[in-house]
Amino acid sequence: MNFKRSTTSMAIALLAVSLISVTSIQQDAFAQTQGMTLTAMADSGSKTITVTGKTVSTLTDVSFTVKSPSGNNVVAVGQTTPDAEGMFGAEFKIGPTWTEDGFYEIKAQQGNAALYTMEVLVEVNGGMAEKTSVTESSFSSDVFEPIEPIVTIDAGIEISTAETEMGSDTIVVTGNTDRVSADITLTVTAPNGNVVSVDQVSPMLDGEFTATITTGGPLWTQDGFYTVTAQQFSDPKYTASAEVDIQDGVVVPEFGTIAAMILAVAIISIIAVSAKSRLSIIPRY
Repeated sequence: MNFKRSTTSMAIALLAVSLISVTSIQQDAFAQTQGMTLTAMADSGSKTITVTGKTVSTLTDVSFTVKSPSGNNVVAVGQTTPDAEGMFGAEFKIGPTWTEDGFYEIKAQQGNAALYTMEVLVEVNGGMAEKTSVTESSFSSDVFEPIEPIVTIDAGIEISTAETEMGSDTIVVTGNTDRVSADITLTVTAPNGNVVSVDQVSPMLDGEFTATITTGGPLWTQDGFYTVTAQQFSDPKYTASAEVDIQDGVVVPEFGTIAAMILAVAIISIIAVSAKSRLSIIPRY
């Protein structure tokens, strides 16, 4: 038996087995870890959109394209290189080319042959971003788990107060909204349904808004409850209203009716007590 030839054959066999094993492991690892995750975040009223993500492939750059809601215009582009762990990120500034209101598509693409492609939507109105925190993922792995999208729930708009001092000719309206990127239209409707006043106010960064409405004049001659409506969008959640009592062109605060009721009860109580005790307001001689 040739021991040298036998040893060489065994070495070649072991090398072949090792190559097959390594190839299988690499193929299995590639099959189990593939995909991309993309996240877009923005604060309400902000002009900055932050995009972050993670990819399995660290060999090629990730390019970005931002399209308008109509899809006709590319408003921004970008490119970044993933780090050793596959993490990447970019920021987009809302500028003069972002003229359309609606959802802008941010597309991330990796590789010339579009190895991975992912899109997220960000709403922009009036040149400012709406509150956004959304994630899309195509990860397919035993190690990487897809991140569930975060859904932002709109709270809407509300009128906190619509009040004034007794006999005043102004109404102070306060309220809040979770959308600060669009103005709020305030409409006052008379008891007969006629619109007597229209105003517009911009919410502050915290969503609070305040407006002063002046009453009086030929349009305010009808007595009764006038309806103050605040509307920001066509969505019913962004419409709120309150009623204000107007008499002779001036405001009657809500507590006026209560005060009259208390006075009436007090008078009735005095009469009842007087009758029971047989008191007389006329002195007897």
